[in-house]
Amino acid sequence: MLMAAIEQQGHQLIRVDVRDESFSLASMPTTLAACDAVIIRTIASSQAKYVARFLTHHGLTVVNAPSVIDACEDKIATSLALADAGVPTPRTEVAFTVETALDTMESFGYPCVLKPVIGSWGRLLAKIDSRDAAEAILEHKSTLGHYEHRVFYIQEFVAKPGGDIRVVTIDGTPIAAMTREADHWVTNAAKGATVTARPIDDELGVTASRASHAVGGGLLGVDIMETGDGYTVHEVNHGVEFRALDGVVDIDVPGAIVEWLESLVSEPVVMGG
Repeated sequence: MLMAAIEQQGHQLIRVDVRDESFSLASMPTTLAACDAVIIRTIASSQAKYVARFLTHHGLTVVNAPSVIDACEDKIATSLALADAGVPTPRTEVAFTVETALDTMESFGYPCVLKPVIGSWGRLLAKIDSRDAAEAILEHKSTLGHYEHRVFYIQEFVAKPGGDIRVVTIDGTPIAAMTREADHWVTNAAKGATVTARPIDDELGVTASRASHAVGGGLLGVDIMETGDGYTVHEVNHGVEFRALDGVVDIDVPGAIVEWLESLVSEPVVMGG
């Protein structure tokens, strides 16, 4: 959708598969030598952040910037950035042993939520309803091998009877929003949630904008839940997808993104993998 929108605006587009390239300290890939900007759309977050670092090193305008990817791909970094900026976010604690994680969950009360520090599309999230479930899941994670599974990121469970809200922001400006509803407590569109257009009221717009600025701006998806005390931000996504959103709102989402790219540079490039 982005590539089509870029070409429809009369721009030259080069699609580069990062798996076909190597990245050097001395120079950028020759395929990118004539480019003014790169918009990174790789599925793998690890590819996105390293490609962004190399291309920024060589002076290209990159969407999103490496610092933004770093702040968004790691949920701990995101939580800290939101807290530092005074953006409402669920109570969050991190533990490094099964015993301490269990004590933390007990202090939260059940249900609570256990998330991987790096992940997307609602994968590997666990709603913990009892101590027995906590013991089993923590033990499984602690034996999986990768160090990230031994970083226990624990959040309070926020009931969301009306689903949650995804707001797409561009450099802090909300451009469109949708409500995501599902029978399951995980309401990602990638998991099959039902989506409807969501008007952006003043409080929602300000919350999304503050969350965007907290992690450095750029093209982002801000995930927000409603509570009895207002809105709370539980995630900010640097590789935001928008097909579902574009299908339910009046605004042309990829077109708005291209207009923003035009304000940055003249010849955007899409990188994928």
